[in-house]
Amino acid sequence: MIRFTRAAAAALLACSVALPAGVATAATPDAPAPLSAAQPARAAALPAPTGPYSIGSTVLPLVDRSRTDPWVPTADGRALMVTLHYPAARPGDGRPAPYATREEARLLAAQIGPAVSGDVLARTRTHSRTDARPVPGRRPLVLLSPGFGVSRWTLTHLAEDLASRGYVVASVDHAYESSGISLPGGRILTCVACTALDEGGVHGSMVTKTRAADMRYVLDRLTGPRPAWRYADVIDARRIGMAGHSIGGASAASAMVADPRIDAGINMDGSFWEDLPAEGLRGRPFMMLGTHDDMHLPGGTDTTWDRTWTALDGWKRWITVAGSEHFTFSDGPVITRHFGLPQPELPADRAVALTRTYVAAFFDQHLRGLPRPLLDGPSPANPEAHFQHR
Repeated sequence: MIRFTRAAAAALLACSVALPAGVATAATPDAPAPLSAAQPARAAALPAPTGPYSIGSTVLPLVDRSRTDPWVPTADGRALMVTLHYPAARPGDGRPAPYATREEARLLAAQIGPAVSGDVLARTRTHSRTDARPVPGRRPLVLLSPGFGVSRWTLTHLAEDLASRGYVVASVDHAYESSGISLPGGRILTCVACTALDEGGVHGSMVTKTRAADMRYVLDRLTGPRPAWRYADVIDARRIGMAGHSIGGASAASAMVADPRIDAGINMDGSFWEDLPAEGLRGRPFMMLGTHDDMHLPGGTDTTWDRTWTALDGWKRWITVAGSEHFTFSDGPVITRHFGLPQPELPADRAVALTRTYVAAFFDQHLRGLPRPLLDGPSPANPEAHFQHR
């Protein structure tokens, strides 16, 4: 099951994903307490980024017509929506970038429950400006893949923070795998894959394999000879990383297996749906960042983490965060706090700070060659972060 907070999980998504075979599910959470029908009229604001750069943002609609979409074979190729965040030259360039379209936000809000207004959710304030001119220079690229059933914009606080630190970030929506993706012209793609996995007996590895192919195509269109983005020359194709939340995190490992261009990866609290090959990731670094509970502690109910840890053959870290929940590693804490949903033990501000800090440290060290002692072991500044297998 996709977990949001232990108290509110049952109200989050109508389409949930079972864990891989052999992985026990967590105990069913108690039903959430009744929530007030009164909804905040003001929009939430994402936490301010921590880096020195202003942030630009642009949306790229892509279609890979060399492939048949696995969920809707009659579709005209495999549709992807990509949001790029990047360091911007001037803070005043462009308009404020939207968080989500109204229809995307409405569809997700309908699955969370009556406490959340889709209109208010769509108006969440970001810190980026549309189509601002990038800062000159070559930048590492980080690919982001969201959890199953949710869209790329649920990772916006992390994407903006990485961009403010000097990265180009490509957040990818995968067709028919979220509550709703808006395409150009107003067409909406809903979660056909949810039904396929919940009712059709399709294994989750179909998602991770498909997302690996999606990321290969995105890399081709961003770093190939005819790039889809007019500022693509700011991307340093020799320094590419990938992170994802939930099944998006599992897809990071699958994408690294499939594409040697991806130099480093992070799985944020996702069960692995595919075993690594005998050669592991051919020495490339990988970090597992998850909940400090019976799921993702060593020997936990999600046995895929123990199995993958053993198969990783390069630099690796397994970090669990005390008080976290499944959606701690996304915009979830900001959303639940704003709408008065039950809160996990870990406060939203700490959830955001810890996710940003460890993800950025990992990519700084492995894409930029900057030593980050934070990754060497426990830190008094972050007592919630526990290093496993040390």
